[in-house]
Amino acid sequence: MYILGLTGSIGMGKTTAARAFKNLGIPVYDADATIHRIMNENSAVVAAIKNIFPKAVKKSSIDRVILGSIVFENISALKKLEKILHPCAKALQYKFMRCAAKNQYNMIVLDIPLLYETKGDQFCDAVIVVSAPSFIQRSRVFARDNMTEKKFIEICNRQLSDKEKRLKANYIIPTGLGKGVSLVYIKKIIQDVKTKNSCKWLPGKGIYIETNST
Repeated sequence: MYILGLTGSIGMGKTTAARAFKNLGIPVYDADATIHRIMNENSAVVAAIKNIFPKAVKKSSIDRVILGSIVFENISALKKLEKILHPCAKALQYKFMRCAAKNQYNMIVLDIPLLYETKGDQFCDAVIVVSAPSFIQRSRVFARDNMTEKKFIEICNRQLSDKEKRLKANYIIPTGLGKGVSLVYIKKIIQDVKTKNSCKWLPGKGIYIETNST
């Protein structure tokens, strides 16, 4: 089972690309959706967050807006939150991978926004980066609710630049030329991967291999 990482800077079209892979029958693990699920459904996580960030929990529910405002400019607080969330997310990611292997899929996509930054690429056979010109990126980002220049800069500062990601990528999907063009690239990637064997997933053993990032 070939493991494809999918990543890209904010506003580059990763969500649209992930949806296209799903529509073409490729299982996609959504890291952001998994985090939201954990915060909504895992009572132990809610309790742990309440213990550290009491203002962010109201009536046993996490207020993500308040939590986000607490950790957004506070690296120490963010790391504490990640220490709570990441083990649960990793467990669900591995469960997703085992399920896909059991169902004999020959490839999967791990949709992870900070794939390189968290060294998640070391678990992937190849990485796909979605990219678009900066003016398109900005137009997409500032169409979102509650986005400000300051917030945009803060988010970008926590991510590798688009150029750095593209230099590391095995595949690049341009998303600034329309969905039709992006879909052509996605289909080409799928066809190419069909001819390859995974160096990360061990068939029948249900484990995948960690190696040093390059």
